[in-house]
Amino acid sequence: MAKRLGEAAPWGEAPGSPVNSLDDGCLMHIFSFLSPIPDRYNTALVCHRWRFLACHPRLWLRVERPLRDVKEPGVYPDLEAAISAARPGDTILIAAGGTYLACNIQIKKPLCIIGGGELPDDTVLTCSRGSDNALEFLSTCKIANLTIKAELGCCLLHRSGKLTIQECLLQCEPNPLDYLSFPIVSTAIEYNPLPSSLKEQQGHGVTVVRTRIEGGAKAVRTNGTLALQRVRAIYARRSVFFWFEVGEKLEPL
Repeated sequence: MAKRLGEAAPWGEAPGSPVNSLDDGCLMHIFSFLSPIPDRYNTALVCHRWRFLACHPRLWLRVERPLRDVKEPGVYPDLEAAISAARPGDTILIAAGGTYLACNIQIKKPLCIIGGGELPDDTVLTCSRGSDNALEFLSTCKIANLTIKAELGCCLLHRSGKLTIQECLLQCEPNPLDYLSFPIVSTAIEYNPLPSSLKEQQGHGVTVVRTRIEGGAKAVRTNGTLALQRVRAIYARRSVFFWFEVGEKLEPL
């Protein structure tokens, strides 16, 4: 993402492709099928028309600190306000280059929350001391490309639904009470065994993909019926990346 959205070409300078003869509603519908990062983000660099459509609040909401006291549709000064305004299935893009406060924010609808930088370190959510968690999930959600820091407590609290954590950094700050800190806590409970055909759609679980986890007593604490499974780690020069799942306990063969 070397370019910024403000560097899009003028309105009439999009390539002379037949796609440009489509009306705005049709183009926006096409953009809705693109992954928010990097595909939909990159479409905003083509021209001003594509930028307007790719950044339309119907496709995603943005969290960024305004440079001036002017309200833009779909742009919010903090994550909690964006989550409150979002509809189920919306994507929230958090602008890079800043640290945002996130304390005990409950998410009760399916959302995708993405950091807008090139790396997770570019977009930081901080949970201050005295808060139990940064984000609390009670629905199926995905977070990606974010750094989430907790001074004491947990970064992410998973209560229900399926949570996907992709290419993030979860960090519990060093503290004498480290034994009370956990990057991920899951309290989800599978009350009734589901048929195997429905488990993937309706069950509870956490999937972690290429994520760095630092600090705390241990990476994951489970207080419900789920358990840590399928752990894989890759050691890079300065970091360790984890892949694992938290799901229904496997019965011994």
